[in-house]
Amino acid sequence: MARWLVKSDPEDYAFADLERDGRTEWTGVHNALALRHLRSMAPGDAVLVYHSGGERAAVGLARVESVPRPDPRDARGSWTVTLAATRRLARAIPLDELRRVPGLDGFVLFRMGRLSVLPVSAREWARVLARESLAAAPRPTGSPAARARATGSPRRGSAERRRR
Repeated sequence: MARWLVKSDPEDYAFADLERDGRTEWTGVHNALALRHLRSMAPGDAVLVYHSGGERAAVGLARVESVPRPDPRDARGSWTVTLAATRRLARAIPLDELRRVPGLDGFVLFRMGRLSVLPVSAREWARVLARESLAAAPRPTGSPAARARATGSPRRGSAERRRR
């Protein structure tokens, strides 16, 4: 079973809409790499639904219900796959919190944030879902040096970094 992240602007189609509908055709993907990922989906694959736009947070889980197929309604050559809602996350996990999770440094969401369909490794999946049961991590405040101490990562060029 593969794992994926799909992004949707909640003003266009929110996870609440997917919950209400039960399932939907995931359409409108036009980026070549995102289409390649969509065409790699298979029935039973797990999907993390991410709200883009102003929310920028992982909000729910879904599963792939159909094989990918060309979208007959899209003259631009897009493909579609059927997704079914599985469950809402216990809490939305914001992007800024995900960026601070140890071990998610290479998460494709951070490197290729404009893609609407992204693969997620089993390790990344586990680390993201582990966050849903935790209270929201407080954002470090204060000076850049204080924030670096709070997150465990020294500022670039800092004396702490030079001593390591």
